[in-house]
Amino acid sequence: MDFSASIREAFLLLFTGDVELWRIIWVSLKTSIVSLAIATPLAMVGGYLMASYQFPGRKILIWLAQVSLSFPTVLIGLLLYLLMTRQGPLGAFHLLFSQSGIIAGQVLIGLPVLVAFTLASVQAADPRLAETAVTLGASRFRLMMTVLHEVRFGVMAAVINGFGRILSEVGCAMMVGGNIAGETRTITTAIALETSKGEFAQGIALGILLIVVALFINAALMMLQGEASTSGVAS
Repeated sequence: MDFSASIREAFLLLFTGDVELWRIIWVSLKTSIVSLAIATPLAMVGGYLMASYQFPGRKILIWLAQVSLSFPTVLIGLLLYLLMTRQGPLGAFHLLFSQSGIIAGQVLIGLPVLVAFTLASVQAADPRLAETAVTLGASRFRLMMTVLHEVRFGVMAAVINGFGRILSEVGCAMMVGGNIAGETRTITTAIALETSKGEFAQGIALGILLIVVALFINAALMMLQGEASTSGVAS
């Protein structure tokens, strides 16, 4: 295999508007953004409640959230596959080998990351903030929004890292989505498929795109952290 030729062909695919390539990119971004939009509010509320209140089972929930961070995505895919087959409890919804099925899997993959970051951010917040808000008559909802706004940079870090985790996973998308061309083929599953076929140009092109996305989200996080530091110095 001529590695330099594959690199040239990969850039050619990226810059000539290859329909198949950009369809794969569209499916990946669509499913990732939708799943992140679903998981984020659930995780924000869950992380805040676990950090701020004492209730039965709290420590178990925190333990489960932390343990879930190390779950292989292919295991989540396997469990969802069993649930979504025709004989499974979710078979009537026809989620298997669909974008909706991929989104469901990505929500489960992103939730632990989002919950863990939110939990840590809220626990690190100054407790006087909540006390002051309660003293001023804030409702429980207003109190939650005030605290989350105060730790917004940690929350943004959670969203960025959750998006990275969702976008880069391959096991669940492969098992639940089925890697169907034009429908459920994502960036990561396409890379795996093209590499197994020995056709590296498209895989390299998609890999370059993943690297660009990773650099972008990390640059965004660094900018947010820089703004937080500047705000802290100014105050």
